[in-house]
Amino acid sequence: MKKREPVSHIMTQHVFSVEEHESLEKVMAIFRKHKIRHLPVTKNGEISGMISSTDINRLTFGRLFENQDEVDEAILHMLRIPQVMTEKPKTISSDTTIMETAELFSKEDYHALPVVDNHQLKGIVTTTDVIRFLLDQY
Repeated sequence: MKKREPVSHIMTQHVFSVEEHESLEKVMAIFRKHKIRHLPVTKNGEISGMISSTDINRLTFGRLFENQDEVDEAILHMLRIPQVMTEKPKTISSDTTIMETAELFSKEDYHALPVVDNHQLKGIVTTTDVIRFLLDQY
């Protein structure tokens, strides 16, 4: 097994993100269009939070009841990204090893981590990325 492999080898480098001032409707549109579940949130070019599809699902009724789209839309329209996101998320650098990243995922309640070098978003790594890497080792 490659023990010193940096997370930069498995992270997604083309990262979609949103600014804090943007709408939750935009977040939903990005999730749907690109079939992703996590978005870094930025403020003045730096990471200020993370928002996930689970965060949005907690706010809406769409998965529980039929014909609730108007209610869901109203809820999403009332709230702003900073009210829903996880603030000041844990970040890792691109030279953090995959093993260290896996340890973070196993000990903390994270499913995605922004990869940041010199205060700039360079990528995102998810538990799925780590699992795929580990499966490739066997």
